[in-house]
Amino acid sequence: MALVKRELYQRLLFFVVFLSLSGVFGFSELFFIKEPHDVTVMRKEAVILDCQAHGETPIDVRWLKNGVKVVENDRVYLLSNSSLYISEVESRRGDKSDEGFYQCLAQNKYGAILSQRARLTIASISSFTIQPRSIVVTEGSVARFSCKITAHPPPIITWEFNRVTLPLATERITVLPGGFLQIYGVQRTDAGSYRCIATNIASRRRSTEATLSITAAPSPQLPQRPRIIAGPQNISVSVHQSATLECMATGNPRPIISWSRADSKSIDVYHTKVLGNGNLIITDIKPQHGGVYVCRATTPGTRNFTVAAANVTVLAPPSLVEWPESLTRPRAGTARFVCQAEGFPTPHITWLKNGERIHSNGRIKMYSSKLVINQIIPEDDAIYQCQAENEQGSVLSMARLIVVMSEDRPSAPRNVRADTVSSSAILLAWDRPLYNSDKVIAYSVHYMKAEGLNNEEYQVVIGNDTTRYIIDDLEPARNYTFYVVAYMPMGASRMSDHMFQHTLEDVPLRAPELSLTSRSPTDIQVSWLPLSDKLSRGRVSAYRLSYRTSAESSVSQMELPGEKTHYLLENLQPDTLYLLRIAAATSIGWGEQSAWTSHRTPKASSAQVPLSPELHLEPLNCTTILVRWRLAKRNSASVQGYKLFYHEETQSENAPVQLRTSDHSHTIGGLDPRKKYHVKLLAYNFIGDGYQADQTISTPGCVSVRDRLVPPPPPPHNVYAKTNSSSSVFLHWGRPAFTSSHSVNYTVRCNPVGLQNASLVLYLQTNEQSLLVRDLEPNTKYEFAIRLHIDQLSSPWSPVVYQSTFHEAPTLPPTNVKVTLIEENTALVSWKPPGEANLAVTHYTILYASRNEWLAGEWQVLQREGSITMALLENLKPGQFYLVKVSSSNKMGDGPFSQMVELTVRADHTSGHDPRLSRGSTHSTGFSDGYYHLDQTSMTGITVGVSIALMCIIICAFIIVCRGKHRKSSAVKVNRGGRSSPTSAAGHLGSEGPAEDANTSVAMMNQDHFIDTKGGTNLIINCLGPVHPNAEKKHKWFSFNSNGNKGVKEIQKMRCSTASYQPGSTILTYKEELSVDADQPASLQALLGRPGDSEGSSNSEGSNATGDSGRYSHDETEMTNLSGPSSRQPSVTAEDSGGGEDEEDDEAGQMAEESDLKLVEDLRCHQEAQRSCRLLSVCEVV
Repeated sequence: MALVKRELYQRLLFFVVFLSLSGVFGFSELFFIKEPHDVTVMRKEAVILDCQAHGETPIDVRWLKNGVKVVENDRVYLLSNSSLYISEVESRRGDKSDEGFYQCLAQNKYGAILSQRARLTIASISSFTIQPRSIVVTEGSVARFSCKITAHPPPIITWEFNRVTLPLATERITVLPGGFLQIYGVQRTDAGSYRCIATNIASRRRSTEATLSITAAPSPQLPQRPRIIAGPQNISVSVHQSATLECMATGNPRPIISWSRADSKSIDVYHTKVLGNGNLIITDIKPQHGGVYVCRATTPGTRNFTVAAANVTVLAPPSLVEWPESLTRPRAGTARFVCQAEGFPTPHITWLKNGERIHSNGRIKMYSSKLVINQIIPEDDAIYQCQAENEQGSVLSMARLIVVMSEDRPSAPRNVRADTVSSSAILLAWDRPLYNSDKVIAYSVHYMKAEGLNNEEYQVVIGNDTTRYIIDDLEPARNYTFYVVAYMPMGASRMSDHMFQHTLEDVPLRAPELSLTSRSPTDIQVSWLPLSDKLSRGRVSAYRLSYRTSAESSVSQMELPGEKTHYLLENLQPDTLYLLRIAAATSIGWGEQSAWTSHRTPKASSAQVPLSPELHLEPLNCTTILVRWRLAKRNSASVQGYKLFYHEETQSENAPVQLRTSDHSHTIGGLDPRKKYHVKLLAYNFIGDGYQADQTISTPGCVSVRDRLVPPPPPPHNVYAKTNSSSSVFLHWGRPAFTSSHSVNYTVRCNPVGLQNASLVLYLQTNEQSLLVRDLEPNTKYEFAIRLHIDQLSSPWSPVVYQSTFHEAPTLPPTNVKVTLIEENTALVSWKPPGEANLAVTHYTILYASRNEWLAGEWQVLQREGSITMALLENLKPGQFYLVKVSSSNKMGDGPFSQMVELTVRADHTSGHDPRLSRGSTHSTGFSDGYYHLDQTSMTGITVGVSIALMCIIICAFIIVCRGKHRKSSAVKVNRGGRSSPTSAAGHLGSEGPAEDANTSVAMMNQDHFIDTKGGTNLIINCLGPVHPNAEKKHKWFSFNSNGNKGVKEIQKMRCSTASYQPGSTILTYKEELSVDADQPASLQALLGRPGDSEGSSNSEGSNATGDSGRYSHDETEMTNLSGPSSRQPSVTAEDSGGGEDEEDDEAGQMAEESDLKLVEDLRCHQEAQRSCRLLSVCEVV
């Protein structure tokens, strides 16, 4: 009884603990199992948008279309699993169309979450935007046609020549996916009409026809330099799609086309191939494939070449590289969520609270990748989502903020005061809280810039032993806002009243950057940009400009008002190097002067050289500057190019960078951070160098992490990941170099790239420096990071490493296979990818065959890339019934075929039946694992065929049995005839002497086998000669030897052949087992009943008659079975031939004649048996 109570208590305790834990962590259970995905459907077709949420019930799910709630009706409604079902998709204009972006919103008591965005598109195909144009080319040259059309999904484009479909690729003809037709080595037979055919699931469009005319080639043909007539074009391609770069060149001799990358990187040979005579196709494109590709056409054996280049931009959907983590914060505290994403174009990040967009206010601030919530209130307890989206898609991640409520907390600090100490410091003071001031353990000072949007808030925590603090990292001449919060062990107070204070001005941090140009040989135009607020540190009240020649030491100065941004120095000396510098001042005083900037005035000549360009410099980052320019509007001189000079302020000038006339920008890289550079640009022509433009610019400092008071331990380094299988990855890392006596452990963070639910991130603990991460999804790219823990301190996360698990071969066939007859001899087959997550399909295989071809096992095979989900079946025969099936494959293997779909190609369409209709069969015949699966019609045919075969076998067996019984009665009469020949018997007996043993038995033998009873050996002789014993017993009833020369015909020849023997030797023949008495002579004449028939073969010891091949199976069982069970005859003994009375002579003669007749009948019986066996062979074949 006590044991039962103890067990009941344990269960109750476990239940209570489980409930408490579920109450704390239950929020992580609200997430999506299924989310909607982009889909393209036909008009009037049904569609299901999946949505299934998991979490603490009850869960309410509702759908949004373009951000507005979807209203349910008879056509649009929710299924029991919360998915949205549209029975007939409408494509009407305005809001009545079902096209748009759909999201589902799931909500329970913890909050609400919004699913990813899915686009519903109705299949369509527009008219051609570019039609093929007629062209005239010379014989032996090249021809090119192009067409362009907009369609969803993208169409399959083919070409027709004189309304006959052209193959996709031959030695001379190439069809590119983008709608281009290339013909090399044009021949007279290529002249005719060409048109473009675009097909997708919505419809088929035909372009107008274009004519190709061919003229005779000049003779002799003169050499021609290579010329690219159709070069590659800049394209943007989504990741995992295919990119086609066209390159078509002409020349004499025919040029060789090669490809390279402008960045000198090698081209990925595993994902690229050349189509036709030089077109480059990149399959399964990835971000590393982006860049500038250069096509080069070279004349063989020479250095004559020409090039054309195009940029490939890889578009990638957003994927999160850092996502928000759930937080628990007290009331009046501060919560910070971080979210970073990558993709191209750069994703835009928005924040959602319970599925609704958050807007910045005084308490809630949003930055580029952060969400900061200050002075948390109970209403902030919710589920927050980070949504990153670009043109390629969207991704979301969720986290929850839990607000801890406590009434045992102090009141807010009072009488907050602020005094400016300097241009960068403000003293903040306050009074202790009115209530529970003795329980305050710390204060936190919060401050941020008062002007501008999305300013970051800073927080400083100080002890409870002071009520004043100096903030000394502020910017000069700025307004700041402050407030203070008091903390107790059980919670924080409300924030105090806000206090605004302004810092003092300071001298400018540095001087402006100068830009110098000359309009004439005697002037210099000096211009500069105003200083930023951070650099000016107050209002600039004046500028001081100084200048001198490089040969003089005296300096000329002038002061300019603070509003000025340019000044013209006049009356200068031509062709003279001048040095200039500038300084800025505020009300506090003058800042530091800039370094001397040099500029040479132009020469005083009448020659016309280019004027100075308008120069603009822009720092891209801390090591790169972008230089942009344009010619002055007043410039009338010709320009042959540009010269660009740049150098650090303290170093000498470098050699110029030569630029082309068409260039208007240049990027200078590899610079040092926080350095000032002098950039000079001039244009030149055949007369000489033009007027120069000079400008200085400072590179910014690189972003650095702010110093911390207690630095955390360094993170693990040299993180290495290696894929083990489709479900596991091995990780290894190094321990950072530091000394500690405490034990070290690690946390491994693992999640798929682009994870949308932060609660599904996998965290693993280990004490080792390696770990095998198991139970991963196949064909999924994961990111891994490791954090070190020591003495209650945690390091930052290590740099993220990425590793993908191996593929798995498809286990499911393609779905929704449809075949539509679109013309009399052409059908369109479409399908959807297998319904497996994270499955990469490299290509699809389409098998189709008519009924007769299918029975013969002859399939026609088509293959399409993994990104294509439809294909054309052409040249179909009218009046035929076709079967079609599709399978998917990847690098790991081939998947199963789909169920076969039936298609009837009707011979006559005049009955009004729509020829586009097809029949989909769910009971169709297909292959699975190498075996046939037969439909009901095929099973009926096979059943009838087998029944006929069995009937034939039974009839044949019955005929053979009947003939066997007849031969038995004939054989008995022959033996009796042998006993009625006393003369022969007596003669033989007398010559041989008495028998040694009258009761000796001879083993069973075939009826055509003979044995020499005189020699006493085991030699067996038949009508073909000596027989060698064969111990094999392998033939069964109605079985035939595999040797074709041992068939039924040989059996008949064996039976019909004659045997010869030597006089004076005794020969016996018998069937089955015969007991032979040695005293009984039995000659061949006695058995045949004709004593005189043996004279023609008296000189032969063997057999003179053989079959066609001279070979025969001596298997006794086979001959016995063919003789039938009724063919046994009694043993022949000496007593059987006893009585030699005269009255039996007449009877013996009569019996001999009857024996002859029976032998003739027996021969006829053998012939009929042969025909029966042939019939049996036919039955077995059937």
